[in-house]
Amino acid sequence: MNDHTRDEMITLDDLRFVDALSRTGSLSAAARALDVTPPALSMRLKRLEQALGVGLVVRSSRSLRFTGEGERLVAEAQALLGRIEALPDELSAAGRSVAGRLQVVAPFGFGRHHVAPLIARFAAKHPAVRVALDLSERPWRENQDADVVIHIGEARDSAWIAHLLARNSRWICASPEHVRRHGAPEQPRDLLRHACLCVRENDEDVTLWRFRKAGRGAASSRPDAIRVSPVLTSNDGEVVRNWAVDGLGYVLRSEWDVAPLVRRGVLQRVLTRWEFGAADVLALVPARRGISARVSQFVGFVEAAFRPRPPWR
Repeated sequence: MNDHTRDEMITLDDLRFVDALSRTGSLSAAARALDVTPPALSMRLKRLEQALGVGLVVRSSRSLRFTGEGERLVAEAQALLGRIEALPDELSAAGRSVAGRLQVVAPFGFGRHHVAPLIARFAAKHPAVRVALDLSERPWRENQDADVVIHIGEARDSAWIAHLLARNSRWICASPEHVRRHGAPEQPRDLLRHACLCVRENDEDVTLWRFRKAGRGAASSRPDAIRVSPVLTSNDGEVVRNWAVDGLGYVLRSEWDVAPLVRRGVLQRVLTRWEFGAADVLALVPARRGISARVSQFVGFVEAAFRPRPPWR
């Protein structure tokens, strides 16, 4: 690196540019996010690489990827931007008075029934926080810019830190009338002879229903699975649950969604001696950002609301 490049400084705009490029994956998309022209960003990238004396990205006709040095710069940029964003909260009476924008993403059904009411209460408690709630079919994979993602199920991704909000099982249910007319399955494989209803979500293999024996030693019991042939499918879980209420078949749904209906006698749970996989409720926060006081306050607020007992139990 020559003397001229040693005198160059990385600016806050450079950090924002690198962060936007990482999040969007292309110069044109980053330009739209930053409201500048692609040629201007291309020139900024060239100047930044010249100043640092290293290549930051490798571009082809179809893709853009960061070099090792580029990935390190992205990590440092996101960490620094996160710290800068968190400073106002940290300096305001140790975060007692939180302010700023908070973007929360959640699944459609769970978001409507459980997250939206909590956000209303949180906003009343912290009026200086501007909360944006986005409901999404794929909240975890499609929202890299979110401050908090409420996710149901596993989330194995080092880009996110998971906070457990509540344990949540999956239950097999049908209407009591359907059970009377068609009989209750005595073991999971009996479902192959019954009408089943499936929800298409999160790119999962929704017709493969995994199970294991419940009770003592369940964690060590051998898992198994059946492949059902659904009579009805939808990408909306509420629609499929209502089909089950209407007596159209057996459904595999999260405990949070069907437990209230089971208590009221609208749905009947079957195969209680088997476990059909956990779908725990998680709050995901980005691993590479500084955790602002408003994010910390919100996650703690939701954790407290779901403990010691979530509202569906």
